[in-house]
Amino acid sequence: MGNHSAVRRLDLGYFVRPASETGGPRPRVEPVLAYLVRHDRGLILFDTGIGAADPGTEAHYRPRRRPLEGALAAAGVTLADVSLVVNCHLHFDHCGGNPLLGGTPILVQAVELAAARRSGYTIDDLVDFPGATYEEIDGEVEVLPGIRILPTPGHTEGHQSLVVRQGDGTVVLAGQAYDFASGFGSDHLARHAARRGVEQPLPDYRPWLDRLCEFDPRRVLFAHDCSVWEPPQPGGWDHPPRAVPRLPGGGPTP
Repeated sequence: MGNHSAVRRLDLGYFVRPASETGGPRPRVEPVLAYLVRHDRGLILFDTGIGAADPGTEAHYRPRRRPLEGALAAAGVTLADVSLVVNCHLHFDHCGGNPLLGGTPILVQAVELAAARRSGYTIDDLVDFPGATYEEIDGEVEVLPGIRILPTPGHTEGHQSLVVRQGDGTVVLAGQAYDFASGFGSDHLARHAARRGVEQPLPDYRPWLDRLCEFDPRRVLFAHDCSVWEPPQPGGWDHPPRAVPRLPGGGPTP
């Protein structure tokens, strides 16, 4: 059997980020997105939604939740079908459904789990719950053939992304490595400019982006942005553009 995989986005609600955290004068409503990865060897759930929080956190973010069970049912699966959980990090809006998956292995960077067990980092009941089964990792690892965890620190020290090889190219589930697809695009282009010898000053980009780009991503998906990043030309910035076939008369083919 071949190692085929497919990715499906799950809508698990939204929250209101207050103006004090947006860098502007107004609050912002952000989606909470998880991803179901189907592989020949099992189902991987990347993030699990918004967990129950203390009254102060609830008032601060005003979350609206969509139950994980319902989102999975819409994809034709149940909690029992999930073989493995990967959280990009353990803040309450990314690991909220973990307690529903007691006994299911949860892959997490060791540094992230250690941080989550310190007071004030997240909601304690979402980390150590009955049946919590963590598999701690340290760095990059292949989860299944064609699927790799890649450390992408920044939002938290232990943040991680999932790289999924598909028949039509690589999909990266970037979690909250970037808040927006546009932020990833800016850094990706800054890297291209630096590698092509454009004179300084240039903006810095996150150092792990070099490793991520080795996978030649064709789509990058995010936890709090419905937008999808795609390279501006076939093969990405690091490859020459592919010739576009043209119809008789000069028009491009559809």
